Amino acid sequence: MERALSFEIVRRFPGGPAVAARASWPLDGPPVTVLFGPSGSGKTTVLRALAGLDRPEAGSIDFGGERWFDAGEGIDLPPQLRGVGLLFQEYALFPHLSVAANLAYGLHRLPRGEREGRVAELAGRFELGGLLSRRPAQLSGGQKQRVALARALAPRPRLLLLDEPLSALDAPTREALRGELRHLLERAGVPAIVVTHDRVEALALGDRLAVLVDGTIRQVGPVHQLFSAPADVEVARAVGTENVFPVRLVRSEDGLVVVRAEGAGGAELVAVDPGGLEDRAYACIRAEAVLLEPDGGHASSAQNRLAGVIASRRDEGPLSRITVACGLELVALVTRASAERLGLSPGLRVVAVVKAPAVRIVPRTT
Repeated sequence: MERALSFEIVRRFPGGPAVAARASWPLDGPPVTVLFGPSGSGKTTVLRALAGLDRPEAGSIDFGGERWFDAGEGIDLPPQLRGVGLLFQEYALFPHLSVAANLAYGLHRLPRGEREGRVAELAGRFELGGLLSRRPAQLSGGQKQRVALARALAPRPRLLLLDEPLSALDAPTREALRGELRHLLERAGVPAIVVTHDRVEALALGDRLAVLVDGTIRQVGPVHQLFSAPADVEVARAVGTENVFPVRLVRSEDGLVVVRAEGAGGAELVAVDPGGLEDRAYACIRAEAVLLEPDGGHASSAQNRLAGVIASRRDEGPLSRITVACGLELVALVTRASAERLGLSPGLRVVAVVKAPAVRIVPRTT
């Protein structure tokens, strides 16, 4: 029987929204699941319930066949009996203790020899051997991250929970530490759940994504699947799909559908038929899937070629966000070098090119 984490919890807050989240995924295989969604969607509430730090009003939590929580049966195992390791935003290292003492903090029940052996083992695995006598104030951001993760793993937890582990860092440090954190999670050897609202972080850290919208988990699956094929419009918006248009079905043939955008422009789009499509739906297109060509440029195999005028351009570091009025307001994300080379600026006539498989059609009602 496959080991799995399964939960169905309800948590209500006075005067606020309720969290009613249900999901299940295997504990063997890819190690890192990301709880992803906008601020206020319920990510930390779910994490705290899994950790045993917050008691839901209803529901249950099962880990590998063991029941951690059951509101109806009165079961509520404390965090230490669940065997979870926690890593918080600020790392919460004890400033008055050395790195060695921080690592040993959760090992006080072990005999001294075993405790020292475990600290030495973790120091070797996380390259902390030369830092054991230092205090947290003497560490860099990356060193603090390694110490905090090693401390969370010291008691040999069965599940590792990380709540926005990089959000307290400045942007350059955060970018530098993403790759290192992913590497450390892979080496940790235990399933991990990471809470984040940052799309780049989710892509860099996660194997599996669980998307929360308004307190409910709307879709669970491989990271690439959720970003490229959201199940509904709420998931599409949550994962940052820049172009989401209400459309109506025009016709379907040969495995393709033609839809028309609602509104004044009424541009038509060709997409792969998802099956079971009713009259009204949403078309979702990621900005990086939109190519821009000069008006009158060469033909291509792409099904969608929408002539229009650049309405705006916003440079964002090495990228440029271009909005094209072409029967709908279509956002394209191109490199800044390409934008300069093509002279992409407001008023220029261009053709927006989108291949049919890049147009994701999802139901209007969910």
